[in-house]
Amino acid sequence: MGDNLKIMFKHLSDWLETWGLTGAFGQFLHLAISLFLLFLVCFAIDRLTRSIIKVFIHRLVKRTENPFDDILLEKGVYRRIAHFVPAVVIYYMLPHILKGVYFVDSVEPDAVLKAFIDYSQKATAIYMIIIGAAVILTSLSALMAIYMHMDISGRVPIRGYVQVVQFMVVLIAAIWILSTVFGFELKGFFTGLGAFMAVLVIVFRDTLLGLMASIQLTVNKMVRIGDWVTIPSRNADGTILDITVNTVKVENWDKSITTMPTYSLVSESVQNWRGMEESNGRRIKRFVNIDMGTVHICSEELLERLEKIHLISDYIKSKRAELAELNRKYSDADQSVANGMRLTNLGVFRKYLECYLKEHPDIQHEMTTMVRQLQPTDRGIPIEIYGFTSEKAWEIYENIQSDIFDHVLAVIPEFELRVFQNPTGADFKQLSSRDGFMG
Repeated sequence: MGDNLKIMFKHLSDWLETWGLTGAFGQFLHLAISLFLLFLVCFAIDRLTRSIIKVFIHRLVKRTENPFDDILLEKGVYRRIAHFVPAVVIYYMLPHILKGVYFVDSVEPDAVLKAFIDYSQKATAIYMIIIGAAVILTSLSALMAIYMHMDISGRVPIRGYVQVVQFMVVLIAAIWILSTVFGFELKGFFTGLGAFMAVLVIVFRDTLLGLMASIQLTVNKMVRIGDWVTIPSRNADGTILDITVNTVKVENWDKSITTMPTYSLVSESVQNWRGMEESNGRRIKRFVNIDMGTVHICSEELLERLEKIHLISDYIKSKRAELAELNRKYSDADQSVANGMRLTNLGVFRKYLECYLKEHPDIQHEMTTMVRQLQPTDRGIPIEIYGFTSEKAWEIYENIQSDIFDHVLAVIPEFELRVFQNPTGADFKQLSSRDGFMG
């Protein structure tokens, strides 16, 4: 095709000479007609290329059931590729056309023509660089959209990596354009670029840290889009909406959006609730403080009253019989509560809570469930309930947990126990009134 265009413009030059159009006017007319015909040919080639893409590629895309090529078409990847063809024709044909105008009897071009050819080719080269970068950027966006349709996209986010590649494409295109305009070699430029690395590290600090953090997050599978995370230092508690090279967006439960640097997910404390959501239950781990002054050995009257509680009736009967058999070894077992073995109201209370949790319909019984006594403090004896609810939704979970501890607080007096609570103003007022200190 290039040879045919050369022959066509050579015939144009010969035709103008036969009409006597020589000299400065003839050269100018020859140049104007040649450029007009060149751009007309390029316009026709552009339209032809677009028509081919529209007729063949569009039909081919519509016939396939794969949605991926539809995304490439919607992003305009094929349309941008069509711009390459006329640009290549202009870049390679322009010197031959201009040479045909001026070089009829000479071999070397003059300074004006050489400069015009140089600037024209540079402008065309810059145009092709921009089109090439646009095609790559659009292709990356299309690949990102394609990836988002895959199941793995929720587990392994790649938006950060795509953004890094897009940034590198733009940077390389910008350097290439500068190299084309000013005429320096890319090899020498990149050699001298090492001297500016310190400045680049400072300028792109967050980007570099975010890139390294994105790699760690992906490789170690620390967090992903859709995870519920809690980040106390950022006051963030909600679902991750997006992870990019520079920022992470978290939608909090009050629908506010918290934006933070990506590297904060690696450098700061992050609580990821994914394990809980993927497990069979959600953990309850809460305690209630018992006043140590109310802990005592169970009297016979108390045991007889507690035997009426269905959950622990069999336990108390069997335990009383077992202890009675053991206490026969001690002749002085009835003389002091310290002699022999006795049931305590706190121990019976713990057993009741264990039985209560085992019978509770909302507790996941396949997972660990226990009631334990923690280290006593100046606030009493902590009795902790540890278990897992079968429902993991936040609202339902909180209701189940609240119902359990409502019941616990309500039955504590049945065991002659009392919840520890610091004195309040009402307590002091009552004490003062009783002792006659109120005026």
